[in-house]
Amino acid sequence: MAEVPSTFTLQAGDKAPDFTLPDGAGKDFSLAELLGRKGTLVMFGCNHCPFVIHLAKQVGEMATEMKGWGVNVVVINSNDVENYPQDSPEKMVEFAKQYGWSFPYLYDESQEVAHAFHAACTPDFFLLDKDGCLFYAGQYDDSRPKNDLLIDGRDLKLAIRQLIEDGAPILETKPATGCNIKWKPGNEPSYFG
Repeated sequence: MAEVPSTFTLQAGDKAPDFTLPDGAGKDFSLAELLGRKGTLVMFGCNHCPFVIHLAKQVGEMATEMKGWGVNVVVINSNDVENYPQDSPEKMVEFAKQYGWSFPYLYDESQEVAHAFHAACTPDFFLLDKDGCLFYAGQYDDSRPKNDLLIDGRDLKLAIRQLIEDGAPILETKPATGCNIKWKPGNEPSYFG
C-alpha cells in the first residue's frame, strides 16, 4: 500500500467549502447543518483503506466524546466506487455500523468536495471552527498500520483542545497520510503538481 500525505493547500482561517452530500442511505446533509457549537471535524475516508480501518474504532469513540465538547464529526467518502465497489454507499452503511460511527458518513460521488478541500488521502483530517473556517489540518497521531505506536489521537486531540479553549490554531502540523483518494479516470486533481 502506497502512503500519500495531505496537501496542506487550505490554510488556517480559510473558509471551508460548502457542500450537501447524501449518506449511504441517501439522506442529504449540508455542512451548514453539521457545524458544531464549537467546531466540526471533516475527515475524508473510505471502507477499504488500511489506514482508515486502523483508526476507525478510535475515531468512532472520539466522535462520541467530541460531541460532548460541542464538536461534530462527518466523514466523506470520495472514492471511485465503480473501480472500488467495496466503497459503495451500501457498504458505507455496514462499515459505519461495524465501527460505531454514529455521525454522518457521506458519499461524494462527483468528487467535487474532495477537490474543493484539496483532500489527498484517506484519512485526511480538517478541523473547522464554529464558523466553518479551517482551524487544523494534519494527522490523527503518529500511529500507522505498519508501526506499533499507540493509537491515541494525540495530535488531533491537542488541536481540539486549542479549538474549544479559543486558542490559536496550530500551524506547525504533521501531515495525515494514507491511501490516495481513488480518483475517477481523468478526474485527478491538479494540486498534486
